[in-house]
Amino acid sequence: MTKLGRDFFDRDTLAVARDLLGKYLVRMWEGTALVGRITETEAYIGRCDKACHAYAYRRTPRTETLFAPPGTAYIYLIYGMYHCLNFVTEAEGEPAAVLLRGLEPVEGVVPMSLNRFGKLPGELTPYQKKHFLDGPGKVCRALALTRAQNGLDLCGEELFLHDGGEAPPPFHTGPRIGIDYAEEAVQFPWRFYV
Repeated sequence: MTKLGRDFFDRDTLAVARDLLGKYLVRMWEGTALVGRITETEAYIGRCDKACHAYAYRRTPRTETLFAPPGTAYIYLIYGMYHCLNFVTEAEGEPAAVLLRGLEPVEGVVPMSLNRFGKLPGELTPYQKKHFLDGPGKVCRALALTRAQNGLDLCGEELFLHDGGEAPPPFHTGPRIGIDYAEEAVQFPWRFYV
C-alpha cells in the first residue's frame, strides 16, 4: 500500500472526492490500526457552494481549519452530538474539503464495534451490521475521532490514507444529504458513492 501525500489533497475538490473512493483510511488508536475502505464522500467548495461552512470565504473559529494546508483533517460537531471528518483540499487559504460519509470496515473491527455500540461484532443485530459505518457520525464514533483531532495532518502517523493499488471502483453521483438550506447548491451532484 502507498501512503497518500499532500499532493493528493492539493487538487480540485471534486477530483479528490471521486478519487478517495476505494482508498483506505487508517486511524492509529490505542496501539491498534482501525482501517476502513472509503465508500462515500461529498465535496464542499467555499468559493461557490452555499452548503460549505466557509461559503464566500467566511472565517470563524469553527471554519478556520478549512483554510489550512491541503491534507488537514477538519472535524466539526453537528446537532451537538455527531462528529464529521473532512479532508481539506486545494491550496492553503482556499476553503474546500471532502466530507467522509461512509466506510467499509477492513481491520480493527472489534474496537470499532466497541466504540460504536459497546458490543463485540458477533453481538450486533443485523441492522447494526448493515449500518455499521454508513454515515459520517458513525464513522467518527467507530474511529474515536472528535474535535480533539481537528487539524491533524493527514500525512502524519495518527490519521492517514493509503492507496491499495486496486482499480478505482465504479461509482454513482447525486445530490448531497442534509443541506436543504443551501438554495441552488442543494442540486449540485457532489456526492460520490460505490
